[in-house]
Amino acid sequence: MIPLQDANQARSFPFFNWVILILNVLFFLFQLCMPEGELNAFIETNGFVPGRFAQQFGFGEIMTIFSSMFMHAGWMHLISNMWALHIFGDNVEDKMGHGNYLLFYLLCGIAAALTDFMVHPGSMAPTIGASGALAGVLGAYLLLFPSAKIITLIPIIIIPFFVELPAIVFLGFWFLSQFFTGLGSLDNSNVAADASIAWWAHIGGFIAGMILVKVFEKRENYSRYYQDEYYPW
Repeated sequence: MIPLQDANQARSFPFFNWVILILNVLFFLFQLCMPEGELNAFIETNGFVPGRFAQQFGFGEIMTIFSSMFMHAGWMHLISNMWALHIFGDNVEDKMGHGNYLLFYLLCGIAAALTDFMVHPGSMAPTIGASGALAGVLGAYLLLFPSAKIITLIPIIIIPFFVELPAIVFLGFWFLSQFFTGLGSLDNSNVAADASIAWWAHIGGFIAGMILVKVFEKRENYSRYYQDEYYPW
């Protein structure tokens, strides 16, 4: 299922959502400028490597959690993540406020990386991409706008179908697909191959988003008055 658009109109300009999106694109264009050998070394150095994180824990390894959030393995990896961020991130930022949203996004990315670390503590395969932090945005969107309509493309063989699905259905299906695929990956004895897609980072980011959303959601103050206080009788 491919999300095309949601029916929610954000009330404010999603400043940090666009900043995050642009930084991801710029990072990817920077990667494209590198020769293959140099690019592989760059990914190895700046991607999040669970086994190295355990063995060489320090400031440099902590920073790879953040650098890995802005790196992608290819055009489809980048486009799919940025398209979903464009659709869902603006409304989440609108509900949280700009500064809160940025901190929320980064914390979800941290939670995603640490989940991947706990599941594959010995893996030496670098993981990169915004998927874990994005999953946190999806988890927040699910709780904030469960009934919002998502215009969805469902390709069946070569025939495209367009349907409107409630967010709880679309995102619930997405999470369950990640969860059961992640469970299946635990039986894979080849840890390096298993880590090529960090399913558990997606799961950890999504759950973190659902937990943190109520901490970072803006509290709107409503002025209340009671008309009967002003009645003269």
